[in-house]
Order: sequence, then structure tokens, then C-alpha cells
Amino acid sequence: MIKIFTVMLAALLASGAYAADTPATNANAGNSSPQELVENSAKRMLVELDKNRPMYKNDPSKLDALVGTVLLPNFDTDYAARLVLGQTWRTATPEQRKRFVDAFYHSLLRNYGAALVDFTGDSFVVLPYKGDPNDTTATVRTEVKRPKGDKVPVNFSLHKTADGWKVWDVVIEGISYVKSFRTDFASEIQQKGLDDVITRLEKEGKVGPNGAAVSSH
Repeated sequence: MIKIFTVMLAALLASGAYAADTPATNANAGNSSPQELVENSAKRMLVELDKNRPMYKNDPSKLDALVGTVLLPNFDTDYAARLVLGQTWRTATPEQRKRFVDAFYHSLLRNYGAALVDFTGDSFVVLPYKGDPNDTTATVRTEVKRPKGDKVPVNFSLHKTADGWKVWDVVIEGISYVKSFRTDFASEIQQKGLDDVITRLEKEGKVGPNGAAVSSH
């Protein structure tokens, strides 16, 4: 599963809209089609990576900051986290919900973010979009090429919000990251409680003095 989630994170990060840097691009982002959101933002992300790969490789905190600008504004983190937590979300306090959302995505980045640094244009292909412009949900199909050359189908699930299209799930080789994490967290929360799970994720998302992730173990 580690390899699956490594590929998934690289695809997730490529789907974030680098457009968040400028108000003018943000205004256009809300009018983008699902395919345009994924395709154009992937290109912009690759431009930034090509300019600064050594910096991001040597300083994970800068990669974290880039993701905060690039990915999160165009990924419906609250909606995805609500699905991941399932029934637990309904009983969680507003503070617990916010802490979980922040900790969950920072933990993902710290555990699998290294895959992004080696992400290149020839490893990501957006397939032709087959959808109705009037739909409120969409699936954008892509392929991510692994180092050995085999291609992995990666489907992005999006829905239309008041702020335009947002990615909320990624399905890799038929495996949904939302469903996978929901199963994992449900078991852990039942055994330890939500606060302990959040604390573990917060520790995993921290960076030590040398830029390495701080382990919770």
C-alpha cells in the first residue's frame, strides 16, 4: 500500500491549482472544466518543480508551503475528511475537525511527499474527459507512469462547489483513498479514540531540524 499511496500523493499534488498565487488566475479557476483544472494545474506545478527541484528536495518545509498554496485551495479537504471519518465526524467538535483536517494532510505530505520531487511531465497524462458540462460531479481519468514504465490508472473525483470544481477523492487501480483511510481510521479510532489519532497525525506532520519528518514512535 505504501507504493500505491506514494503514486497517489504525487497525482494529488499535481492536481492542485498553482493558480492560487494570483487573484486573476483564481477568478478563472472557478470557470475551469474538471479536465482543465487537473491538466493546467499539473503543468503549472511542473514548472515550479523544474525551477526548484534541489530546493524542495533539500527542504521539505518549502515543499509543505508550496502544497499549501498549490494543492489545498483546490482540494475539498473538509468534504474528504468528513467522508474519511464517517460517523466520527458527526460527533467530533469543530476543533477536532479542524485539527484532523490539518494533521491528516500534513501527515500525508510528510510520509509520501518525496514522490513529488521526482515528478516529471512524461509521468502524468490526462486522458480525454467524457462528461456533461452541466454535471455537478465529474471523474477525470489520468495515467501515472511508474519508474519501471508501467502505467497506473488514476481517476480524480471532483464535485462542483460555490468556488468551482474541487477534487475530493483519488482512485488508483480501483482503490479509493477516501475509503482506504476510512477503514484504517475507523479501527484506530475505535481502539484509541479520535484525540489520540489526531495527536499521532500531528506528530507525523512535524519536521525536525534536518528537514526530516518527526516520527510518533
